[in-house]
Amino acid sequence: MTTQEIANQLVEWCRKGEYDKCYSELYDQECWSIEPKGAWTEEAKGMEEIAAKGKKWQENIKEMHESWVGEPVVNGNHFAVPMSIEATYADGSRNKTEEMCVYEVKNGKIIKEQFFY
Repeated sequence: MTTQEIANQLVEWCRKGEYDKCYSELYDQECWSIEPKGAWTEEAKGMEEIAAKGKKWQENIKEMHESWVGEPVVNGNHFAVPMSIEATYADGSRNKTEEMCVYEVKNGKIIKEQFFY
């Protein structure tokens, strides 16, 4: 798959909430995931750590109110996608998070994701 095809597929599945499908079909097994400094998990390496991070994130969400996934912008072997969610979390707080998600592709798979929010 090209970077554009991967970006389009990721956006389609994220809009449907099919995050597991993204990870199983589009990501390299040795992918690296980076969150901003001070985030509850700043980085995860490999699909096992990324899956654990995703599970922890989903368990922290008590109620999802709104989510939005924008169009991907592709440049070479990178692409960026704006996303936002508004949710009530396990501690009772309600928050809207707007982020830019940046991905790197190599050999037809996502090898790195980095989130800015």
